[in-house]
Amino acid sequence: QVQLVESGGGLVQAGGSLRLSCAASGRTFSSYAMGWFRQVPGKEREFVAAIRWSTGNTNYADSVKGRFTISRDNAKNTVYLQMNSLKPEDTAVYYCAAGSGLFFLGVVNKADYWGQGTQVTVSS
Repeated sequence: QVQLVESGGGLVQAGGSLRLSCAASGRTFSSYAMGWFRQVPGKEREFVAAIRWSTGNTNYADSVKGRFTISRDNAKNTVYLQMNSLKPEDTAVYYCAAGSGLFFLGVVNKADYWGQGTQVTVSS
């Protein structure tokens, strides 16, 4: 049974930092990319960042470039999202996901697996 379990969300002031973690289990993800998406009520889920397990290549949404960093620890089967210089508009539920192909470019419906989500709230 594939599981993606997120942790690390919370409440932070604008300008602060948080690190999200996503622990993956249940299958081998070496041929997959892992990614982070976010969603606020009433809006579509949007791409944040992705990383290929095999090469470590990364891709970011323009809105987070220079502020967020995605990384992975192959030994721990865990993906991280370091979020710095947080803004109130970063407030959302953040989801970890795994997929292939166009998933790496942020196509939401190319995700094969999803985590349950973790809330990030940035106060002004």
